[in-house]
Amino acid sequence: MAKVKTAYFCSSCGHEAPKWMGRCPACGEWNTFTQEVVGRESSRGNTGRTDVAPPTPVRDVQAQQYERIQLGSSELNRVLGGGLVRGSMVLLGGEPGIGKSTLSLQIALADGKLRTLYISGEESPEQIRMRAQRIGINNDECYIYADTLLENIIAQSHSVQPDLVVIDSIQTISSDVLDSSAGSVSQIRECAAGLLKYAKTSGVSVFIIGHITKDGTIAGPKVLEHIVDVVLQFEGDNNNAYRFLRGIKNRFGATFEMGIYEMRSEGLVEVDNPSDILLSHYEEPLSGIAVGAALEGIRPYLIETQALVSNAAYGTPQRSSTGFDIKRLNMLIAVLEKRVGMKMFSKDVFLNFAGGFKIADTGLDLAVVAAVISSYFDRPIVSGVCCCAEIGLSGEIRPAPRSEQRISEAARLGFTRIIVSGYLRKNSPKPPKNVEIVYINRIDELPRALF
Repeated sequence: MAKVKTAYFCSSCGHEAPKWMGRCPACGEWNTFTQEVVGRESSRGNTGRTDVAPPTPVRDVQAQQYERIQLGSSELNRVLGGGLVRGSMVLLGGEPGIGKSTLSLQIALADGKLRTLYISGEESPEQIRMRAQRIGINNDECYIYADTLLENIIAQSHSVQPDLVVIDSIQTISSDVLDSSAGSVSQIRECAAGLLKYAKTSGVSVFIIGHITKDGTIAGPKVLEHIVDVVLQFEGDNNNAYRFLRGIKNRFGATFEMGIYEMRSEGLVEVDNPSDILLSHYEEPLSGIAVGAALEGIRPYLIETQALVSNAAYGTPQRSSTGFDIKRLNMLIAVLEKRVGMKMFSKDVFLNFAGGFKIADTGLDLAVVAAVISSYFDRPIVSGVCCCAEIGLSGEIRPAPRSEQRISEAARLGFTRIIVSGYLRKNSPKPPKNVEIVYINRIDELPRALF
């Protein structure tokens, strides 16, 4: 007889252990381990099959051109690498209320030629119909099916024969193969494997919505992210109308792209020009504000950097940053103190990006330092100035990646003075008309270029 094999899984992070443990060694949560059936051990040995295809040299493998489906969202198409590949499996994660269900329903309703099967395990068809009316899109090729059993979902998919299947959400789907409840580690793993097999054998693309934990990671076993072809993260603040779609994993394209949406009463609206929402317009210049040219993937955009430098009320100065790495901010402040001679050891420094952006681009170093210098001396930067460079520990100004695209975007938006690294002087192309390019090599040259 086959022997049942069980294991213990952490319901918070999916860590597997051979026995019950009070505290999870991976995430540190207490009393989260549950016992689940993971398989059966056969008493007979398995020597493997010999009638399968033999290994093939890589040079003899025929290259295949993937067929992509153009969805009704240009932002999503760009993040996916040019569209949704047929037979692929996409996982979308995000906080509750961020707009995952709205985005997936808009995808299902946007293209009237795309037959979509929308599986809902959380809402009734009437609720989905109400959201569809609010979005204002009618599509006769979108079919709604409310069920949580994997076998029924696959059977209905074979019957409808859609081009796209949307699962909302994977934590509500269960299979009859296992006795555990929906949302458990074994159920998520089994259902994901079943959906992947269906997608690869039928050529139907599967779009899965996944819940996240309180730490911001996708709930369930880590194998879920390994199984799927694409992992997307939907980010944003509930108090802010803008949403950011980032690619974390993509087997068919790059992972550094980002899509921007604005949440409105009629649904998610694409933001084609993010620079318009990230730049504020003032009647008169203000101190502590600098404009930097950032890059997300291949898309350049300008963002407003705001800094506040004040006298420290206590012995230890405060360092606070919103949307920027606090460790890098401390490094830049140390460079200012060492190379420029600014007495930052007695100053509180607060940094913020407009629009709630979280940016890891080192090309914004010069804009961050410019905003800090402006607030330190309480002098506004001359209007029409944009910064674009990276700063090293020795105070040298290094060129930012894709500086030409950043300069072109700043010139398109009307900026007339762009401060860049002096290393670009030799290979820099002819600047746009009515635009002055200022080259600096050291950080102590920045105040003169700003004021």
